[in-house]
Amino acid sequence: MPVSQSRRIAVLKERAAGETRVSATPETVKKLVALGAEVAVEAGAGAIASFSDEDYRASGAHVGPADEVLRGADIVFGVQGPEAGLLSGVKPGAWVVAILDPFVRRDRIDAYAAAGLEALTMEFMPRITRAQSMDVLSSQSNLAGYKAVIAAADTYGRAFPMMMTAAGTVSAAKAFIMGVGVAGLQAIATARRLGAQVSATDVRAATREQILSLGAKPIFVENVAGIEGEGTGGYATEMSEEYQKAQAELVSGHIAKQDIVITTALIPGRAAPRLITDAQIATMKPGSVIFDLAVAQGGNVEGSVADEVVERHRVKIMGFSNTPAHLPADSSALYARNLFNFVSAFWDKEQGGPVLDEEIGDAIRLTRGGKVVNARLLG
Repeated sequence: MPVSQSRRIAVLKERAAGETRVSATPETVKKLVALGAEVAVEAGAGAIASFSDEDYRASGAHVGPADEVLRGADIVFGVQGPEAGLLSGVKPGAWVVAILDPFVRRDRIDAYAAAGLEALTMEFMPRITRAQSMDVLSSQSNLAGYKAVIAAADTYGRAFPMMMTAAGTVSAAKAFIMGVGVAGLQAIATARRLGAQVSATDVRAATREQILSLGAKPIFVENVAGIEGEGTGGYATEMSEEYQKAQAELVSGHIAKQDIVITTALIPGRAAPRLITDAQIATMKPGSVIFDLAVAQGGNVEGSVADEVVERHRVKIMGFSNTPAHLPADSSALYARNLFNFVSAFWDKEQGGPVLDEEIGDAIRLTRGGKVVNARLLG
C-alpha cells in the first residue's frame, strides 16, 4: 500500500493580548519532522519565548509569513485558538489543535464549524494514564503554581525563610495554599523551598496525604463530609452548603494568621468559586499578600482584578490573567511537548499523519463536518 503524503503542520504566532507562548519549539519541530511531518512556522512565532527563526530552520521547519505557512496545512497548532478568519488557505477539514476555551469562546467554536474545520481542544484531554503526557492543563498549572508563589514573594515586603542573624531573628513567613490540585501542590513545594511555614486545604479529603508528603500542614473541616476522592476529571466539584459554611469558618480563623495566601480553585465550565471574602481579608495582617490564580475565571478572592495589585484593608491582592505566559520559555517547552506527545501517539505511518481513537478523539473533538459535535457543548 502506498504511503500517503505527509501532513503539513502550521505553527502560528500567537495574537491574543499578553500571550507569550508558542505551540512548537525547535526541539518538538525536529521530532515532528522525524515522524514524517512537514512543519511550517510563522516568522517570529517563538521570539518572545526565546526561540529564533534560525533555530526553527535548523530543526527542519519552513519559516515564513502566516499566509504562506497556512497554505495547504492539514493541522494548525496554537496555544490559544486562532480566529477562524485567519485560517483561510488550510485544507478542508484541517485540524485546529489548541487550548480553545470552548465554554467562554463558543462563538469561535461555531466559526470553526462553519468553516469546515475540525477543532480539537487540548484542555478536554481525558485525565487517564495514557494521556498524562498530553495533559496541557497539568503542565501549565504546574508552572502557574510556581510562579504564583514567586510573584507573591516578590510583592511581600519581608523574607520567606527564618533567618538568625547577629542583629536578631527574622521569623519565617506563613503561607496558606487553598486548593491542592496540580497548581496547589507546586505552590506548596515552592513555598517550602523558599523557607515558609506552609499549610494547605482542599475539599477533597484524599489530598491530606499529598499535603503531608510535601511537608505542609493540612487544614481540613472536621465532622462534615467532604469529597473522599476526585471529582470529575480530577477536579473538585461544588460542596454542600453545610460544608461550605464549615469551611468558611475554618478559613476565617486560619487566614487571619497568614502572610501569604495562594488560591487555586477552579470548576471547569463555571465561574471560579469564591473562597475569600472582603470580611476575611480585613482580618489579615497588614502587608499580607493574596495571589488569586483563578482571577481570569472570576476569581476566588473578592475584589481581585486581573493583572493589577489591589490593596484592601492593607492587604495586597494580585493575580495574572495568564500566569504561564509569565514563564514563556518553560511553559512553551512543556506545552509543545504535550502537543508532540499527542500527535506522535496517534501517528499512522501508512496514513502519513495522526488517526485518533474514539476515547480521546471524542473527548477533545469540538467540531466536525460543519457541526459542533462535542457532548459537553451540546448537553
